[in-house]
Amino acid sequence: MKQIYATAILASIVSCSQMDELQPQGGIILEQQLKEVNALVPSRADASFNGMFTKLGAPGGVTGGSRPDDFGFIMMAFSNDIEAADVVLANSGYNWFSACGSLTSRNADYANPYIRYAAPYSTIAAANTVLNSYSEDSEDPSVIYKLAQAKAIRAFAYLNLAPYFQFGYAAGAQDKPCIPIVTEETTDFTDNPRATVAEVYDLIISDLSYAIENLEGYVRTDKSRIDIQTAYGLRARAYLNMQEWALAAADAAKAAEGYVPASMDEVSEPFLYSLSEHNWIWGYDMTTDIAMENLYATSSAWIRSFSGDGYSAGTQVYSCINQLLYDKIPESDVRKGWWVDASLKSPLLDHVTWDGVSGDDVAGLTIDNVKMAFLPYTNVKFGMNTVGGTLNDDDWPFMRVEEMILIQIEGLAKSGSPAQAKAMLEDFVRTYRDPAYSADASGRSLEDEIWFQRRVELWGEGFSNNDTRRLNKPLVRFHGGEDSNVPEAFRFNMTADDGWWLMRFTSSEMNTNLAIIDNTGGTQPVQDQNPALRDGVTD
Repeated sequence: MKQIYATAILASIVSCSQMDELQPQGGIILEQQLKEVNALVPSRADASFNGMFTKLGAPGGVTGGSRPDDFGFIMMAFSNDIEAADVVLANSGYNWFSACGSLTSRNADYANPYIRYAAPYSTIAAANTVLNSYSEDSEDPSVIYKLAQAKAIRAFAYLNLAPYFQFGYAAGAQDKPCIPIVTEETTDFTDNPRATVAEVYDLIISDLSYAIENLEGYVRTDKSRIDIQTAYGLRARAYLNMQEWALAAADAAKAAEGYVPASMDEVSEPFLYSLSEHNWIWGYDMTTDIAMENLYATSSAWIRSFSGDGYSAGTQVYSCINQLLYDKIPESDVRKGWWVDASLKSPLLDHVTWDGVSGDDVAGLTIDNVKMAFLPYTNVKFGMNTVGGTLNDDDWPFMRVEEMILIQIEGLAKSGSPAQAKAMLEDFVRTYRDPAYSADASGRSLEDEIWFQRRVELWGEGFSNNDTRRLNKPLVRFHGGEDSNVPEAFRFNMTADDGWWLMRFTSSEMNTNLAIIDNTGGTQPVQDQNPALRDGVTD
C-alpha cells in the first residue's frame, strides 16, 4: 500500500494531542457588524451560504489536516454505523475507525468522537452566520430561501448530535440533559448548560417548520441544496425519533412526492454514487476539487470497495455486512447481491470490470499497492463513477425516497394502521427488491420486520445506530456459539439501557463551557459479553 498510509497512522498520534486547541462552540461575530460587512461586500454572505453546504462532507473540516477520518457528516454516518451491529471492519492497524468498532469512542478526546462532536457545531456556527447575514424581514425571496436552508442545515446538525448524547423518547428521556443549544442569538458560550432532549427537538422542529413554510416555490439548482421536500424529509426523521408516528408518516409522504425508488435492475449493479440518481432527494456533491483536498478522507476511500486509491481496497479494511444480518436476507431478494457471499461471489460483479478482470474474479483481484482481495461479505452496494478510479469524487446520499417510504410504513404501523402499513411494505419490496416477498414469512413482528427492511435497505448510509437507539433495542453483534465475521475485539453485545451508549463531551468543551455535566454511565464493553442477547431481527 502507498507509503502515505503508514505515515498518516504515525501522524494521528500527534494530531490527537492537539484536539484541545479546537473549540466547537467558540467564536462570535456581532450580528450588526456582520450585516454591515455583507451589505458592503454581498459576495461575503454568498460565500458563507455556499460554504455551509461544502463543509457537510469536505475533507479536513475539523482538524484542517491530512487525517483520512475527517470528512464531516459522511464520516459521522460511517462512524455511527460501525458503532452499531451491521457494518463490520477488520481490526487492523489500517482501520482508522477502530474506536467505533471497540466503542472506545466514549473517550471524547480521541479524534473520532471529537470530530463527530465538533463537525456539527461547526456547521451550526456556519448556519448561524448565514442567519446573521440577512434580515428575516427581507422582501427578497432569494434571501428568505437562504435563511430557510440555513435553519434546515442547523436542524440536520442537531439531528446528528441529539440521539447520541442522551437516550431518547422510547426510553422516556425527554426531560434528561442532552446537548447545549447554540443559535444565532447565543452570546454566552461559557455558561451554556445541556438542554433537555425535548428542548433540542423543539428547536429542530421549529427550524424545519420555518424551512417548510419559506421554501414553497423554491427551485434548487441541484440536489446538494435543500428544497421543501428535503425539509419535509428531515422533519419526518425528527418526528420518527420523537415517536410522533402519524406526523412522521405525513411528512415522509410529502418528501417522497414525485420520486420513484431505484428499480431492481438499477440496484442489480453497484449504485449510490451520483446526485443524478433519480431516487435521491438530497445528497452531497463531491466535486473533484473537494476530493483532491484529501483523497483518503472520502466515502470512496472507505466505504466503496472499488477505489484505485483508497483505504478500503488498498488495505483490505473493507466495509462488510455482519453475517447475522446477511444470513436473514432471502435468496430471492436482489439486495442479497449487495455484498459478496462467503465464497466472494455476487451477481452485482457481473457489471464490474477492473484492470481487465470482470465478474466474480474482481473479488479476488490483487493489484500491488492498490487493491487486495475482498473479504467475505464485503459490500459491492456502493459504486463509483469509475471502477478502479483514483479521483474519489463520488457523491453521497443524505436522503433518498426509499427511506421516506419506510418512514411512512413505520409511521402508519405505529399510529393505528398496521394493515395499511403491511400492504405498503409488501408492495414496495415486491416491486423494487424481492418479487417473492411476504411480510409474514420471517415470523417477525411487523415492527421488527420494518426494522429489518431498514437495516438491509439503508445499510451503510448512517441510520443503524440511531435506529437501534430510538427503538430502544440492544446492540447484538454476535450470537453465542455461532460463527461470526465480527473481529474478536469488536465482538460483544450491549443492553439497550447501558450508559455506555452515550457519547462523552470533549475536554475542550468542558473547559470552555463550565455548565456542562458529562455523561458517565456504563462500562467499556469486553469481548464476548452478553452472548444471549437478541434483537428480534437476527434471532
